[in-house]
Amino acid sequence: MADAEPLIALCPSTQLVDGGVGLRFDVLVDGETLGAFAVRHRGRAVAYLNRCAHVAMELDWVAGRFFDGDGETLLCATHGAAYDPADGRCLGGPCAGRGGLRPLQVVEQDGVVYWRPEPAVRPRADAADARA
Repeated sequence: MADAEPLIALCPSTQLVDGGVGLRFDVLVDGETLGAFAVRHRGRAVAYLNRCAHVAMELDWVAGRFFDGDGETLLCATHGAAYDPADGRCLGGPCAGRGGLRPLQVVEQDGVVYWRPEPAVRPRADAADARA
């Protein structure tokens, strides 16, 4: 895959615990800096833009707290929109009928969680320089 975007290291795999605190990071979407996050759900690292489908605001009131009390559902702290951590689809609440969270591609290799940028979602220049 010669065209594949280079991977950006996010964190050690051990930092993401099932249903636990997530990792926040910034990305560029159409030249605008937006928040994103990575969490672990049922053993798998997943990542999404940190934008509720109901209202374009970040999900977490407390930085990195994306899961409900059971650690099974991603929850928007502002209005209670609920999302499936496995695929980001809306499960209920005010996001109903508005799609879901925008997924980002992550992979785990050698004990590290990496994000693979794509043409529409890029790393910030200063973040890419810091991780180079």
